Amino acid sequence: MAAITAALVGALRAKTDAPMMECKKALTEAEGDMERAEEILRVKLGSKASKASSRITAEGVVASHIAGKVGSLIEVNCETDFVTKNDDFLALANTCAKLIAEHNPADIAALGALPLDGKTVEEVRAALVGKIGENMSFRRFVRFDTSAKLVSYLHGTRIGVVVEFDGADEQVGKDVAMHIAAMKPVSLSSDQVPADLIEKERSVAALKAAESGKPADIVAKMVDGSVQKFLKEVSLLNQTFVKNDKQTVEQMLKSVNTTVKAFTMFVVGEGIEKKQDDFAAEVAAQVAAAKQA
Repeated sequence: MAAITAALVGALRAKTDAPMMECKKALTEAEGDMERAEEILRVKLGSKASKASSRITAEGVVASHIAGKVGSLIEVNCETDFVTKNDDFLALANTCAKLIAEHNPADIAALGALPLDGKTVEEVRAALVGKIGENMSFRRFVRFDTSAKLVSYLHGTRIGVVVEFDGADEQVGKDVAMHIAAMKPVSLSSDQVPADLIEKERSVAALKAAESGKPADIVAKMVDGSVQKFLKEVSLLNQTFVKNDKQTVEQMLKSVNTTVKAFTMFVVGEGIEKKQDDFAAEVAAQVAAAKQA
C-alpha cells in the first residue's frame, strides 16, 4: 500500500476540488491508488469529482492546416505557458501542421525527418530548444484525406477540432466544431463510446445505486438509467446543441441536410500529468537530513 502523503492528498484535491479530508479518506480506502480514489469520490460527492478527466496538466499548443479535402491537427508540447506565446514556437507548430497535410508522415519520427529550411524538422526543433532554453516535443498528430468537407476550429491554441461533414453550408460545420470544443464529446454516436468508459461509468453508477438501499431490481434499473444518461451526454449527436438548447446536434443537422462523418479533438496536455514541485516537502527533507548529519 502506498503511503498516503500530504502531497498525494494535495494532488487528488487539485484534480477533483473535493475537500481535503474526503481526499485523504478516499486515498486510504483505495490504498493509495489515485484512479480508484477518484472513483470513490465520484460515488460520495457526485460528478464534481470527475473534473480530472478535463483538467489541463501540461503546456503547449494545437495547430491545424486544411487545404481542400486534406488537412491535419497536431499537438506540440512545451514546459511552460510562457513558451506557448513565443513566435518561433508557434511558427514551428503551424509549419508542422502544413507539412503533415502535404507529406503524410507515418509517425512522429517521420515528421522529424521531413526537410525544413535546409534542415530536418527535428534539427529545427532541437535548435529552438537551445535558443529558448526549454524542452519541447511533438506529441501527436492526425492527417485527414477525405471525400467529405473539412473544417477546423481552434479555441485559442489549447483546443483544436477538425470535423468531416457533408452539407452545403460550411458554417454548420464550423458551428459543430465549436460545439465539440465546448462540450467535448468522446464519440460521434452513443454506440461508438469506448467500452472501457461505459464499464467505468457502470461501476460508479452501481456503487451509487447500491447505497440507496433499494431492491435489486430497482438498483439495476437505476444503473441502466445512469449509463444511458452518460451515453447521451458524451456522444455528439445526442448532445444538446450549444447554439439552440431546443435541439440535439442530430436534430440540428437533419434540419439543414448535413451529416457529420467524423471528428477529432485535441486538448493540450490531455492525459499528461504535469510535474509539480513540492517546495515545502523539499525544505522539510533538507531539514531532516541536516538533523541526522
